[in-house]
Amino acid sequence: MSSATELTRNGLWSNNPALVQLLGLCPLLAVTGSVVNALGLGLATLVVLVGSNTAVSLIRHYVPDAVRLPAFVMIIASFVTCAELLMQAFTYELYQVLGIFIPLIVTNCAILGRADAFARKNPVLPSMLDGLMMSLGFLAVLLVLGALREIIGQGTLFTNMQLIFGPMAADWEITVFPNYPDFLFAVLPPGAFVGLGLLIALKNRIDSGLEARRAARQEKPIAGSKRVRVTGHIS
Repeated sequence: MSSATELTRNGLWSNNPALVQLLGLCPLLAVTGSVVNALGLGLATLVVLVGSNTAVSLIRHYVPDAVRLPAFVMIIASFVTCAELLMQAFTYELYQVLGIFIPLIVTNCAILGRADAFARKNPVLPSMLDGLMMSLGFLAVLLVLGALREIIGQGTLFTNMQLIFGPMAADWEITVFPNYPDFLFAVLPPGAFVGLGLLIALKNRIDSGLEARRAARQEKPIAGSKRVRVTGHIS
């Protein structure tokens, strides 16, 4: 069983579903045109992933291997329906904006992958933590990519946040570049591909730097150590 620290590190960084596993890219690339869209999809994915991991872990001793995948898909679809109904009740305008990508969470390989690879083999609490950390890692990538595309594409940040937080968030919009001419490439999916590629490159660069620093520390001689001759004849 993995430790809480290891599960946290894997979900947020080492095995991030978007930057390392490259799963769930279809909705990630499609809806990250703004921060509010990214936040809406990320929260819906969090509800489904944590709920499905918990449910799969609870029934893991009672579902035979022959039908486990259909059972997991049914569980995931149930939680997606719950997320849809919640969004229709509390954030209906955002639900209309995200459109088909909310029902398509059922087909997100990251969710089914965690259910089959982790939740069906581990107790409830580690499975919940794994789902939470994987969701937060996915949400973080969504937010960073959404913020980049919104700033470069429209010159603003936090536009239409009232779709999630209500009227009090109507004036949260920040104009980063006044009189900015919209940059359509960043708003469209090709801009999402380029942005995600840059994020993956940045993560790999940071990992390489950390690995090089760790290797340098291991090769550094220990202060006060003595050299011992191990070849030749000692009389």
